[in-house]
Amino acid sequence: MILDSVFASVVVVAISLVWIEQGHVSEHKTWMRVLVLVVAVSWVWARSKPEITASVLVASHLVQLAVTTDPWPQNALVPIIVYQLSLKTDRPRRSFWWALCFIAPIAAAVSWGFDPTSGLDTRTKLVQSAITAVGCMACCLAAWFAGSAARDRRQTMEALRQRAIDLERERDQSIKLATQEERANIARDMHDIVAHSLSVIVVQADGGSYLAHHEEVGDAETRLAASGQALDTIASTARHALDETRRLVGVLRDDDSTPELAPTRGLDDIAHLVDEMKGALSIDLTIEGDPECHEPLSQGAELACYRIAQEALTNALKHGGPNTSAQVIVSHHPDDVTLEILDDGRGAGVHGIKSADGAGHGLVGMRERVSAWGGTLDVGSRPDRGFRVHAVIPTH
Repeated sequence: MILDSVFASVVVVAISLVWIEQGHVSEHKTWMRVLVLVVAVSWVWARSKPEITASVLVASHLVQLAVTTDPWPQNALVPIIVYQLSLKTDRPRRSFWWALCFIAPIAAAVSWGFDPTSGLDTRTKLVQSAITAVGCMACCLAAWFAGSAARDRRQTMEALRQRAIDLERERDQSIKLATQEERANIARDMHDIVAHSLSVIVVQADGGSYLAHHEEVGDAETRLAASGQALDTIASTARHALDETRRLVGVLRDDDSTPELAPTRGLDDIAHLVDEMKGALSIDLTIEGDPECHEPLSQGAELACYRIAQEALTNALKHGGPNTSAQVIVSHHPDDVTLEILDDGRGAGVHGIKSADGAGHGLVGMRERVSAWGGTLDVGSRPDRGFRVHAVIPTH
């Protein structure tokens, strides 16, 4: 608006200079100067409200056609206001101003070309009017299409800007969803680690306490050695659980400290898991097939296999009863890896394990892990005695 005000002031000054130079003032020139001043004042709204300025300009042209057949200075402002109308006017008013781009040049050409005081013949006046109409129409249409191009470019830039905002919002939402999913995975890992480690610690502590308080179980040296082994197992299991918990909690921290990361557990770590639990549970590990017969599993799929074995053995330790033994069978096939954990414990059903384990998060977590990698999980009591966990993880 400041630029438009400056432009209007320049127009007023220019017209004032014209007045000073011309001594004789006729009636139509007085009209011309008055209308030019009015148009100059209305030019303040040429950018913000171009239809107001255009309406004033059209009114001045109607007066011009009524009082004279000569061009006036405000005629030169027509292409500028046409550009602003094309740039900022919406439908259906655009159609009205678009029609004036054809009607106004024709009206001006007829008024200027057929001046009765010119002394030209009709044919010359007709040619002159046609040339004037085509020239004025070309100027108006060029200004209109320039404004339309600027309008399209502005709309395109606005659409791109909005698209960038939407993409940024989608990216932030994706990051939040990924963060929530990762926190859910960490929560499942925390459950697996704590439940497994505490189960082993409780069993070992009960065994050590029983040996310490019952002298009839072997001689003192044997009981001391067994108690020491139980304490070593408790210390090792607790230390391992503490390291795993510290690593997982470190990922959730909001400060700039970098958590100490450990390699992701996988199929090869199941043997180490079995060795850790052999002090509390009799376990046999069987590996069938060649791991090279299929494509390598992803780290997430291998972690799922490890957590399933860990959870199944923990359930056998917690709910199987005394003298429970377990068997872990890992089978490699070209299309999948099968994990089967069998025990000969009390054989509690799925509902029994859920009630014994609070909300049953262990079995739910196993099922979620398997389904996340497109696999299947089958759990339940065995026909004779014990419990069975059977998981199939596709290799593709």
